[in-house]
Amino acid sequence: MTTYAIGDVQGCYDSLQRLLALCDFDPARDRLWMVGDLVNRGPHSLETLRFFRSLGPAALTVLGNHDLYLLMVAEGGVAYRSRKDTLQDIFDAPDCGELLAWLRQQPLCHTEGNYCLVHGGLLPQWTTARARELAREVEAKLQGPDFSEFILNLWGSEPTTWSDDLTGWDRLRVIVNAMTRMRFCTLDGAMEFKAKGTLDNAPADHLPWFDLPGRQSADAVLVTGHWSALGLKITPNLLALDSGCLWGGHLTAVRLEDRQVFQVDCSASEARLRGE
Repeated sequence: MTTYAIGDVQGCYDSLQRLLALCDFDPARDRLWMVGDLVNRGPHSLETLRFFRSLGPAALTVLGNHDLYLLMVAEGGVAYRSRKDTLQDIFDAPDCGELLAWLRQQPLCHTEGNYCLVHGGLLPQWTTARARELAREVEAKLQGPDFSEFILNLWGSEPTTWSDDLTGWDRLRVIVNAMTRMRFCTLDGAMEFKAKGTLDNAPADHLPWFDLPGRQSADAVLVTGHWSALGLKITPNLLALDSGCLWGGHLTAVRLEDRQVFQVDCSASEARLRGE
């Protein structure tokens, strides 16, 4: 069995199919690990969701911020933020309910062997085992009877720091924001959500989350996405795979067994100008 980890697709279905052909992906023998953000901003979010759902156990995806945004909009927890959103085809589809129900069942992070698959990152206080425990708290709400109440209280950027004493919606919001939105942190793990640029544009007194000294998950290999301006970054303990397909960059896969990189250029019909 071969496992391919793939960066943010965001509805770039044509690029995804060309990448899978390049990898010679066969769902009968191979697996896909998706870093989240299957949908939004690209032109084919509906087709992308249907495809991954159809793969069954051959594909594993964690939830990204755009995936959660889809659930929030569907539930009325937040209004459309931008004319650049491309979710309406999903809402208009006859199988919309089935697709959203499937999305709610996906994990917030996944640990397997020495790997941890998560869209954004992990706060410095968390080992990967602790992160998996915390992710289960969120998943219980996503999959449970109080899903609507959870979604209505998910939006927001506060609190910015973790404490084991946090409870209620604040606790769940910090977990979600770290695992789906985080890029830069202070040394004590306070998250900053406005900066989206390169490492050279780090806010004062902030570091990229993966460079924080003493990070408790540094003994594992984290497989992440979310940060298109960072680009493909491969180190012994990090596979950051968002190489900006949506923005005219590449869609990237890494074969976990030997770290071979596969890339395709973004399809011309899918590229967007850099913006909001």
